[in-house]
Amino acid sequence: MLTLIEGGRVYDPDPCGVQSVLLADGHVGKVGEINRKALESLGAEHQVIDASGCLVVPGLIDPHIHLLGGSGETGFSTQTPEFFISEIVRFGITTVVGTLGVDTTMKTMAGLLAKVKSLKEHGLNAFCWSGGYDVPPESILGTVREDVMFIEEVIGAGEIAISDERALAPDPRDLARTATHAHIGGMLARKAGLMHVHVGEGKGRLQPLRDVVDNFDVEPCWIYATHIERTEELMDEAIDLAKRGMPCDVDVVERDLHRWLRYWRKHGGPDELLTVSSDAAITSPSGVWLQLRDCVLNHGFKLEEVLPLATRNTARILKLREKGELRKGCAGDILLLQEDTLEIVHVLSHGKFVVRDGEVVEKENWLEDSDREIELRGEKDD
Repeated sequence: MLTLIEGGRVYDPDPCGVQSVLLADGHVGKVGEINRKALESLGAEHQVIDASGCLVVPGLIDPHIHLLGGSGETGFSTQTPEFFISEIVRFGITTVVGTLGVDTTMKTMAGLLAKVKSLKEHGLNAFCWSGGYDVPPESILGTVREDVMFIEEVIGAGEIAISDERALAPDPRDLARTATHAHIGGMLARKAGLMHVHVGEGKGRLQPLRDVVDNFDVEPCWIYATHIERTEELMDEAIDLAKRGMPCDVDVVERDLHRWLRYWRKHGGPDELLTVSSDAAITSPSGVWLQLRDCVLNHGFKLEEVLPLATRNTARILKLREKGELRKGCAGDILLLQEDTLEIVHVLSHGKFVVRDGEVVEKENWLEDSDREIELRGEKDD
């Protein structure tokens, strides 16, 4: 199936003006001027998507989502359900990286990997971190290095916790060992091999990471810290390490991305080393799209300023080749947004519709043989 998207303003994620995009075999075959009559003369099966009045942008990447749900830290009854394909793609997310958190007892690496594989069967791009809060990390094959090397979906270690009362303060040598194992696994398997670090609310902030990079042969670029938006003091420390090469991530749970993006830029944080994630567990995966949209519609940011935070930057940091951009050879992961409101019109993953005209068309496979009726809606206002 060939798919021609024509008449839309393309962002790759930089603005490219009105262009056509041709998809073939789930990948971008060409971006630019495309002769529709010549395409029709081929006699090949094809479809044409009229993108007039739309922006055509890369699918969003969420590098930190609790696919198995939240741990329920105030009792078993407060655990949250796992996320399904329909809940993810409706908000423009075409690539996810699942993670475990404080609970690695009921939420297991085997379970996380199975969830990732199920999402892949639905056509989503899905990966995971190996581990959880603990050091050494939980793994499937025995070590993080082996998981990264031999399990296709595992891209690094995480989320390792520092400066958090819910995790023992890891010794810097153990952190360095974990970062090194992940890096070597990534080096041998051509993956990111990052140590993805959860930064808690503790007074130590990023001191454990400074100890690692200052006292061991660990490069800052081997570490990927998240939740750095908790305080200005923490953000200052993150910017300092980012200037030395450490990529950083801001979660959007508190719905204040505009504040921290301005702070990052005002204090010299490298634009290319910042990403955003949903940290969805009890909150929805919608946060990434809603916050990018909020920055543009309500806080004066240009679309090309915020799109890389969930597309190009994330793909390059995580070495997700063929993701995060709209150019020849990239995966056909594409959003069509209404030009004036940035509402989602269509979502394509690997060149196939998962959302069409605002409605999810990719549903869970088990629904076909099920008579279950499930409807969950959170009571918290946006």
